[in-house]
This record gives sequence, structure tokens and C-alpha cells, in this order.
Amino acid sequence: MKSLAAAGASLAVLAALSGQAIAADLPQSSFPANDYSAPVDSSRFDWSGFYFGGNLGWSWAEFSHRSNPTGKFNARGDGVTFGVHGGYNHEIFPNFIAGVEADLQYADLEKRRSSNNVSVRASSNWNGSLRGRLGVTFDRFMVYGTGGLAIADLTVRAPTGKHDATQLGWTVGAGVEGAVTDKVTARLEYLYADYGRDSFNLGPVRYRTETTTSTLRAGVSYKF
Repeated sequence: MKSLAAAGASLAVLAALSGQAIAADLPQSSFPANDYSAPVDSSRFDWSGFYFGGNLGWSWAEFSHRSNPTGKFNARGDGVTFGVHGGYNHEIFPNFIAGVEADLQYADLEKRRSSNNVSVRASSNWNGSLRGRLGVTFDRFMVYGTGGLAIADLTVRAPTGKHDATQLGWTVGAGVEGAVTDKVTARLEYLYADYGRDSFNLGPVRYRTETTTSTLRAGVSYKF
């Protein structure tokens, strides 16, 4: 019996040594073990949050007039525009941004034109908007569309009088924006605005004016 036990122990030791040798000879995997506790890369730009900034650009306006003395005619003016803007962005899906933005602009838009020997001058000195924005981001770069409500002042002067009004309308546009730093972004955008029709009397003469503008502007924003 003792000899059988000793033989069995010897076989167990030999089997253990053989297994270690075989394991040592097997090829080892070159793939590192998955570490699911590793932190997410924080270098990705975060577009969400409040921002405020300024802009500068050029605006083109078309004033369409109609009255009995003048008939219908168009007057086109252009000028510098500058102002401030502010808003909020929220990432609704990865790489998709939804937000809201408001702006207030000074616009040097004025045009005088004569029709049937009647001189009419139209001007607009300020405008603003409240718009939604939808954007697609590529890390530190975003392409977006925008649209919403528009407001502007309008002054019309003719030999028979003067008319001042505040016009409401709509605006649409698109732009590109990029992150300069983690807090500063720069943008280039185009906006088209239609302020609708305004009818009024200048003395005994009935006028009807329609106003549209196109604006190309660049801006810088600070992200809070």
C-alpha cells in the first residue's frame, strides 16, 4: 500500500510540473485587458451652456413702395451693421445642438428715390431677432441653421409727411462656428429677414411699404 501511495504522489507531482511547462509554452495574448473604469476623454469641446458676444457685418435692405402719386417702385440701400447677441445651447443628442438666441443690432440703412417726381426716403436704424438654432457639431466646429421672429424700425419720409413704425416679421439663416479656446468661439453667418407690409397715410396720400433685409456678419462669443 505504501508503495502504491508513493507512486500516486509521484504521478501527481509530475502532472503538475507538466501542466506548468505546457502553459509556459503557449503563446500569450497581445491584447490588453479591457479597463471599463477608465475615464471618458475630457478633451471633447462642450457646446452646452450660456454665451454672450458681439458681431459686425454688412446689411442690404430693399424697400418696396406703392402709392397713387408714385406707383410701385423699389429702393435698395446698404450699410454697416453691428450689435450684440446672446443665447443658450444644449446637446440633445451626441453631435446635435439645439438652442435659442436673441440679438440687437444697429443698422445704417437708408435710401432716397424719386418716382413720378415724388421723392421718398426710407430708413431703418435698428433691428433684432429671437431665434431657435439647430446645429451639427464636429468636436470644435459647428454648422447650424437658425430662424424665428424679427423686429425692426422703419421711417418713411415724403413731401406730404413722415411715418415712423416698428415692424414685426420673420428671419431665417445659417452659419458656421468654431471654438477658438475652451471659452471663446468665432462665427460667420447669413440672415434673411422679411418685415412684412406696412400701410399708412402721409397727409392725403396712402402709402404701402414692404421691407426685407439680407445680412452677412462675423461674431465672437464668450461661453460661460
